[in-house]
Amino acid sequence: MRGEAGPQAHDFPAVTAPGLESLGELDAAVAECRACPRLVAWREEVARVKRRAFRDWEYWARPVPGFGPADAPLAIVGLAPAAHGGNRTGRIFTGDPSGDALYSALYDLGLASRPTATRRGDGLELYGVRITVPVHCAPPANRPTGAERDTCRPWLARELDLLRPDLRAIVVLGAFAWQALLPVLADAGWQLPRPRPVFGHGAEVLITDPGTRHELCLVAGYHPSRRNMSTRTLTPAMLRDVLRRGADLAGLPRRPAAGTGPA
Repeated sequence: MRGEAGPQAHDFPAVTAPGLESLGELDAAVAECRACPRLVAWREEVARVKRRAFRDWEYWARPVPGFGPADAPLAIVGLAPAAHGGNRTGRIFTGDPSGDALYSALYDLGLASRPTATRRGDGLELYGVRITVPVHCAPPANRPTGAERDTCRPWLARELDLLRPDLRAIVVLGAFAWQALLPVLADAGWQLPRPRPVFGHGAEVLITDPGTRHELCLVAGYHPSRRNMSTRTLTPAMLRDVLRRGADLAGLPRRPAAGTGPA
């Protein structure tokens, strides 16, 4: 059941998200949101001007929902859609170099039905994995403000709440995602270590729901940004290793790697 705030209201996510009863409802509500004026203006301006290579595309130009099954034991949390990636294609981590790296790695591990993602509705499936972000609109310079992150936070909180019965592990890609995620988990009642764990590639943190003793493992990894991949701060092998570790902790079955290339 939705709240009464309209999509343009600053408190639309906070009012709406807690009453949503399924990921389908959540995804539909996210796509309507216009709560952050700067992000709305940017995503729509990008869609109007376009990049030359995509001038024949009709851009999605809306908030980009999460992607993956509702009973996924593994979640992947990134940063935000890319202006000419998810903001164009309508699917998170799709249509940009970060998505190319991520979906290739998921395919290599048997967690995606194909190694490439082109657009929303292209038939791609994820197996046991749900991908989401703390900020659902493409931000200028890939840098959301703290206020925009906080306005968008209720969507992430409700998404993780709906995933909670089956969720066993979260792979957190990048320091922004790590810093955005920890308060959401703490507010949801997960018991976090003190002091708060610090982000670092390969870092792992086990947290617990004190009421149910449900355990959840966080695995940190560098974001597969163009810069990180081109400088080899993150290699394809490093990305696969982090995702494989998350899949193992989530209890997903190991599948033969499909066409893994050199690191």
